[in-house]
Parts: sequence; structure tokens; C-alpha cells
Amino acid sequence: MIAKLAITRETIPYATMIEFLETVRDVPVIRYALLAGIVSSLTYGVVGTFVVTRRIGYIAAAIAHSILGGIGAAIYFNRTYDIVLLTPMLGAIVAAVASALVIGCISLKFKEREDTIISAVWAGGMGIGLLFLHHTPGKGVNLESYLFGNILLTSKGDVIATCVLGLVVLGLVALFYHKLVAVCFDEEFVQLRDVSSKTYYLLLLVLTGICMVLLVRVAGIVLSLALIILPAATACRLARRMWMIMLVAVGLSTMYNVGGLVVSFQLDQPTGPFVVVVACMLYGLSFLLKKS
Repeated sequence: MIAKLAITRETIPYATMIEFLETVRDVPVIRYALLAGIVSSLTYGVVGTFVVTRRIGYIAAAIAHSILGGIGAAIYFNRTYDIVLLTPMLGAIVAAVASALVIGCISLKFKEREDTIISAVWAGGMGIGLLFLHHTPGKGVNLESYLFGNILLTSKGDVIATCVLGLVVLGLVALFYHKLVAVCFDEEFVQLRDVSSKTYYLLLLVLTGICMVLLVRVAGIVLSLALIILPAATACRLARRMWMIMLVAVGLSTMYNVGGLVVSFQLDQPTGPFVVVVACMLYGLSFLLKKS
């Protein structure tokens, strides 16, 4: 009897993984969620390293919350004027890029305090989004899925858009890698090399904005900041060179998304919050590992 129980317990993880893989094969929604999680992990693992190094986490948070304005506007005009091409993701991209440029340009050109601009963009974007959603005709919008994320709502179109955006972001990072690294560490050095540090700072903010769009589906507007910050922050405690930090951050991001999807599926837990809690726990454990 004891041996039988032992065998049963040993086979539970194997059976669980087989069940999940069968679900991925048979259920398109789970398959799309898995693909979107893997592709987006590559993107925000890389960009998150720049965000942590440049210490612009709160700018990323402001951009993430302002995305609600674009989502609300897209849903409103889509339903009111039947503009099919105006999807929530497109609205989110426009809002994210606009917010990034507004924060960057005002802080650079008008020398305004960044915290004031961040607060205005943060609150203004959410206010605009809530007003649009309030006046949107038809069936009520599931606001919770945007605020807290639901990767299981990922569609085939979302996966394609995620892949395209991911390729654009990673391509720009590869093309301007050294300049972006220099902007994160030494802007004066960049200016001495006759390179516009302001341009590449704005580029970094735009890339951050696009990453926040990709994160909204996984963790939602409220929790998205954790997934762009925590993998890179943990990686910074485990590696020193920039490219090594990026590799570790990408690995952690992929582990969080894929592992979080598998475990939350089995435990019947919401994926986004579960992933964020695991990321926080591992970040806390990194302090113990570093100390030892």
C-alpha cells in the first residue's frame, strides 16, 4: 500500500505536465497564451534591463496606467463608429508611445520635474480611459481583464501583434544597443561622441511603452510594472555585464510566464497575479543567495 501511494505521488507531476501539454495541443486559447508569454518574455527581459539600469521604473508605471486611455478610446470609437481596425491593442500602442514622448519631451525641453509629469500622465490616462469606457455603447467592458490581466484571453491576432512588436523592439535594441547602454550609464560620454543622448533617451522610453503594452495582457495595467522590473532586478543581483543581465532576465521572464501558466492552470489560480507573486518571492530570495 505504501509503495502504491509512493508511485502515485511520483507520477502526479508527470501526469500533470502531460495533461497541460494535451491542453496546449487541443485548446487554442492555452496555446496562444503560451506563445504570447514566451515571445513577450524575450522583449521585456531585454528592455527591463535598461529600465532598471536607467532607473525609470516609475515612468514605466505611468506609461502602463496611461494605456487605459488608449484602450478606452479604441473600444469607444470601435463600437460607436464601427471602426473594425481600431482594436484595444492598437489604442494601447498609440497611448503608450504618446505618453512616453510627452514625459520625455516635457522633462527634457521644459526642464519640468519628472515626478509631476509622471503623475499627470498616470492619472490623466486612466481618467480618459474610464470616461470613454463609461460612455461606450453596448455590452459593458470587462475592465478587470485590463487592470489585472488575463493571458487566457489572448487571441491569434494578439499573438501575431506580439510577435511583430517583439521583433521591432528587439531589432531596435540590437541596432542601437551601444548607444542605449551609454545613455543608461553616461549621457555626457554620449554627447562628447556627437550623439544626441536625448534622442536615444526618448527611444528608450518608446521601447518601454511598447513593452508595457505587451505586459497588459499577461499581468494587467496594475501589475505589469512588476514583470518588467523584477526579472531584471533579480538578474542584476546575479550577473554584472549588461548582456549577461539581459540573458538572465529573459530566462527568468520565460520561466515566470511559462511556469506560472502551467502551475496556475493546475491550481486554478489567476495567471497574472500568480506570476507576479512568484517573481516577488524569487527577487527576495536573490538577496539571500547574494549574501551567501
